[in-house]
Amino acid sequence: MSSTVKTAALLGGLSLLLMFVGSFFGQGGLIIAFVLALGTNAFSYWFSDKVVLKMYNATQVGPEHPLYRITARLAQKAQLPMPKVYVIPQDSPNAFATGRDPHHAAVAATEGILRMLPENELEGVIAHELAHVKNRDILISTVAATVAATIMFVANMARWSMFLGGGQRDDDRNGPNIIALLAMTILAPIAAMLIQFAISRQREFAADRGGADIIGSPSGLANALRHIDAAAKQLPMDANPATAHMFIIKPFSAGGLKNLFSSHPPTEERISALMAHRA
Repeated sequence: MSSTVKTAALLGGLSLLLMFVGSFFGQGGLIIAFVLALGTNAFSYWFSDKVVLKMYNATQVGPEHPLYRITARLAQKAQLPMPKVYVIPQDSPNAFATGRDPHHAAVAATEGILRMLPENELEGVIAHELAHVKNRDILISTVAATVAATIMFVANMARWSMFLGGGQRDDDRNGPNIIALLAMTILAPIAAMLIQFAISRQREFAADRGGADIIGSPSGLANALRHIDAAAKQLPMDANPATAHMFIIKPFSAGGLKNLFSSHPPTEERISALMAHRA
């Protein structure tokens, strides 16, 4: 099953979870929560590039910079508009892409990754980021975040309703079963978060394959992932957890059950999938 099909299935599951949660609390609460989540994530969709780049003190670079030249060459190869290119003043090796569509995209890399990786591996990293742009993963993540946030809002509203003695549905004046409602307020946000992270992991696998296709070989990106992962564990990035999903390697370590709550697949799984891929 392809990552695209898996992503569609996960988004469908997230939507079904939203409908299930809405059945507990009623149409009114669901609409309010959806409007709030839509407004928050619409702002993020349109302005996240400016906010995130400013958050990391990223500096835009031009044709005189090696990162710009690599990005220009690969963008042309991928048949994408030239994105803006930024350098982040941090030693931990990492990179990300942002922007609402291919015509408003930006690619950013840390000073650490520019110093650490040879050019063929850096090309693999930038190709991965351009694949995110080509796949419109910012849009996909925004849709997932909007639905997940709606579920969390509704669950919180239901929790407050229980505290205040409410919890009635529009079509059931006797109110929902208190035990079922309590379970929903606890389990639904966790399920939404798990599905949202699963979507993010599928998009990482897809971007890995897309990057390998742009380059014509998976080896550069596979080696880069291995080196970035090892270096990032020794030198974690000073990153905001809310933006961790954007980076090519999660800035924070995760293992065991934490992988379920991780926006990135385990690096070794990514490398294995890449080496099995025929670009």
